[in-house]
Amino acid sequence: MELRTPPPSAPSGRMPGVPRWAHVAAHTAALITLPSGLWRIALVAGVPLTSITHIPAGEKVYIVGLSLVAEGAALLTLGLVRPWGEAVPAWVPLLGGRRVPPMAAVVPAAAGAAALTAIWGYAFAGFVHHDPLGTPVQTAVLVACYAPLLAWGPLLGAVTFAYARRRGLTAFRVGPGATRAHG
Repeated sequence: MELRTPPPSAPSGRMPGVPRWAHVAAHTAALITLPSGLWRIALVAGVPLTSITHIPAGEKVYIVGLSLVAEGAALLTLGLVRPWGEAVPAWVPLLGGRRVPPMAAVVPAAAGAAALTAIWGYAFAGFVHHDPLGTPVQTAVLVACYAPLLAWGPLLGAVTFAYARRRGLTAFRVGPGATRAHG
């Protein structure tokens, strides 16, 4: 069992070795689901955001749950730029203090980035050919709340790439010395 203390945060609040752009991209990805989640919560609360007038109770639970799961998944992006993405926090039972194997973070993050890019690209391609769900204003609000999701997958992919490089995965090295073994 290898115990490892995560590196201290830099004075700027960033972890040492994390490029500023990756830090910004991770935080942006974590916030990008917020507009659509708030839109869904408002819809469930009865705000007239579409021409839909009634939502069954079961669907309301699903809609709120979807919002919570999406935001939780988006917040996991922060692990790629924070100490808990390299070592499990000490307070976690049985695993606390253990090193996070880089591939345990990179594989699901890369798969998630690819899936999100495909899902939201497909959703927006279909949205162009879909009948409006309400008035032009309601449609504009819907698009404004969901359009940021187009960037979620690419942002997650970029942050995943930076994490993999920082953690020494050789397949993610570019430039001179890329074929040399790292870590």
